[in-house]
This record gives sequence, structure tokens and C-alpha cells, in this order.
Amino acid sequence: MSNLSVTAANVAAAVGAGNITEVGTFGGTITAGMLVYKDPADLKYKAADSGHAAPVCKLYGMALNGGSAGQPGLVLRAGNVNPGATMTVGQIYILSSTSGGGNIAPVSDLTTGWRTAVLGIATTASNLLLCISAGNVAKA
Repeated sequence: MSNLSVTAANVAAAVGAGNITEVGTFGGTITAGMLVYKDPADLKYKAADSGHAAPVCKLYGMALNGGSAGQPGLVLRAGNVNPGATMTVGQIYILSSTSGGGNIAPVSDLTTGWRTAVLGIATTASNLLLCISAGNVAKA
């Protein structure tokens, strides 16, 4: 398989109880649907990827809007979201080693050297139950 092809305009958190969001500031150019980490040095949201050591691989959430460095960002930390891509029901999705948009991959793509960060499980072809677990452990 390969990374999901995310259409930023289609990214939307489901309405209802259980979603946890956070407002902060982008530390670079971010698009809706991009997976981000929160940089401990400046507390800004930046593009995450599993091919680097902490903090870049420390998955924090999914951006629900886009913006440039210094602009406000809304990040989904847990709950249900349409990630703007078609998924396989029951598939577990992870942070891939691709930085920027399209940094979501099926767990079967996990390969040597990637730092493991689970994003969530597809409950329908257009809904991802976001339940982040970022272990920061490189796959042997």
C-alpha cells in the first residue's frame, strides 16, 4: 500500500461528544489533514514524520485547518475525523516517514527505521477513530 492521498478541503472532525481538540500556533506551513507534533522548544505545531528522532516523530494530532508559521491552528487529539481520504475499514493507520501532507500510512507499510506512532483505526471508508499512541520506538 502507500500513504493516503489526503484532500485538505475534505478534512472534517465529526460533530459530537468525545472529540478532543486544541488551539495553538503553527510553526511552519501546515495543511488540513496533516499529522503534527508539538515542538517542546516553542510549543508550535509542526509536520511530523516517523523517519526522524524525537520530537518530530512524537505524533500529537491531526491539523483540522491549514496555515503558515505564526498562524493559529486547530488540532484534533482524539475522536472521529474524516481525514480527507478513502480508507480500508478496520485498517490501523500510522504516521509515515513522509513529512508534510500525506503522512498517513497503513500499518502494513511500517518498515525498518520508522519510529512507531499509531494514529487510529478506520471505522468506515471516510471515518478514522483517532486514538494516538506514539511510542517513539524504531522498528528493527
